[in-house]
Amino acid sequence: MSERREQILEIVQQALEPVEVGEVARAAGIHPNTARFHLDALVADGVLDCAAGAPAGRGRPRHTYRARPGQARGTARRYQLLAEILLSHLELSGEDAADKATTAGRAWGAYLAPRPAPARAVRPDAALTQLLTMLGDLDFAPEPVHTRPDGVDTADWPDVVRLRHCPFLELAVPQRDLVCRVHLGLMQGALAELKAPVSVTSLVPFEEPGACLAHLAPPGR
Repeated sequence: MSERREQILEIVQQALEPVEVGEVARAAGIHPNTARFHLDALVADGVLDCAAGAPAGRGRPRHTYRARPGQARGTARRYQLLAEILLSHLELSGEDAADKATTAGRAWGAYLAPRPAPARAVRPDAALTQLLTMLGDLDFAPEPVHTRPDGVDTADWPDVVRLRHCPFLELAVPQRDLVCRVHLGLMQGALAELKAPVSVTSLVPFEEPGACLAHLAPPGR
């Protein structure tokens, strides 16, 4: 955010009542059109609310601006700190912390997975495609690969999903036992929601340089 826009935001936040463009322009020492430009940008960013007042003669109706609740510090966010707080609390919850992380992941995996129609069986290839789509939407950069030795009949079924990108890397490095279990639960929960004849048996963090491997059971096992 530019210094000028921060100034505009501070003027609105410090006002006791919703303010008009002219008031903001006078307080900032700028032209009303310039003030309106910055105010509308702050509205688009979700920092300010804008309301149209009653028409007062000719010309465009007057608009008033006020700061949105909870936006006193503009657009600054500390979601990583919040995640670290919650992970540390989970870590201290006991020896079953990793199981709780997996359970939470399964619940969210079921929520994120597209629900199949009643009584419709999901084919293994369709289930795998939907799993990869979900992981891609979450920025895991998934890639199905074959790692079994030659001669093993797998009907061209991949035995591993390589996760080439971790969207939670800053958290996964110090809290691998919890964050990676959430990832495992996401995949297991999604496949369970699909009632898929496919399962993810394990997730090995950084089994390859720069990638984690989610191991798949062959269809029907």
